[in-house]
Amino acid sequence: MPLALLALAIGAFGIGTTEFVIMGLLPEVAADFGVTVPTAGLLVTGYALGVVAGAPVMTVLGTKVSRKRMLMLLMGLFIAGNLLCAAAPVFGVMLTGRIVASLAHGAFFGIGSVVAAGLVAPQKRAGAIALMFTGLTVANVVGVPLGTFIGQNAGWRTTFVVVAGLGVLGLLGVARLVPNMPKPGGVRLRHELAAFRNAQVLLAMAMTVLGFGGVFAAVTYVAPMMTEVAGFADSSVTWLLVLFGLGMVAGNLVGGRFADRALMPMLYVSLGGLTLVLALFTVTAHHKVAAALTLALIGALGFATVPPLQKRVLDHAHGAPTLASAVNIGAFNLGNALAAWLGGLVIAAGLGYTAPNWVGALLAGSALLLAFLSAVLQRRDEARGARAAQEPRPAAPEPVHL
Repeated sequence: MPLALLALAIGAFGIGTTEFVIMGLLPEVAADFGVTVPTAGLLVTGYALGVVAGAPVMTVLGTKVSRKRMLMLLMGLFIAGNLLCAAAPVFGVMLTGRIVASLAHGAFFGIGSVVAAGLVAPQKRAGAIALMFTGLTVANVVGVPLGTFIGQNAGWRTTFVVVAGLGVLGLLGVARLVPNMPKPGGVRLRHELAAFRNAQVLLAMAMTVLGFGGVFAAVTYVAPMMTEVAGFADSSVTWLLVLFGLGMVAGNLVGGRFADRALMPMLYVSLGGLTLVLALFTVTAHHKVAAALTLALIGALGFATVPPLQKRVLDHAHGAPTLASAVNIGAFNLGNALAAWLGGLVIAAGLGYTAPNWVGALLAGSALLLAFLSAVLQRRDEARGARAAQEPRPAAPEPVHL
């Protein structure tokens, strides 16, 4: 695999850390600003919605410059947002900083996916995308637990200063390792938007929203769930997030490997397993060992869906992949926002900290149904194409000689 994939993984590591570290720090942030935990959950929702809005806007703006330069500009925006979070005097400014940082997220992964896929042979595209996303998953093994530990011992503001430093490292990595690439030629917004008329692209994005939303319904409130329900100490949240991150790394790599071989079966297995495990989490959350193992499984099954879904969008948006790829990253975060909001609603309704797991199971199960629908429609379209190819074409008329 090209060394440039390492640079993309470094950027993904920084972005992944800032996206997920807030989940382990929600109680500390809520207490510092004097808000409830569900209100602090808006920092997850706001970030996710910022990704949804920023992905298409920043990607369209990125067509005006080279892809390498755009990736560097996005990392600069990421750094600024995290520094704003670190200095926030009130909750509203903290939320603003999260949104600023989030604007870089979707476009970085969207443009990065196209770059990664273009660096390798067609049969290795999902694997290349998975390697870039490895930075995001490794962030949950190293960056997020370390950030949580720092936040619990040195203050959560220190965590965001460190995350901004990761952004600087990512910026230097892109500048050093990603090759100079010309500005995308012949890109027209109308051409890019045409990909969204493809039903398979839209179905893949809907699966992204619901499937990964199922993961976030559970893990957004993992800190209070593990401490209040399972009975772990606050200090245990760090290594629990390590388990979740290890599951993500494994799931991402397995998903990338098998998506290149059997994409739809990989989706059936991962979404079906995710639905089942999320439903079981409402029971296993009451037992320490079972809760820890379930958390790792949620990470593995959730991220096993990422490479196949991203590849499916790229495959069906051929000819105009950049915007569709970025919007699909936004779809991941739309699912995050929806799930965090719904999870907060069921907690605020007095249903307990395990109630978001049921929300997650319903979302993941809905994504599985869409996967079956997508396969049925694809088989129908392929059958129609085969019949059309076999139908005899009318013979050309005989030329008339005068």
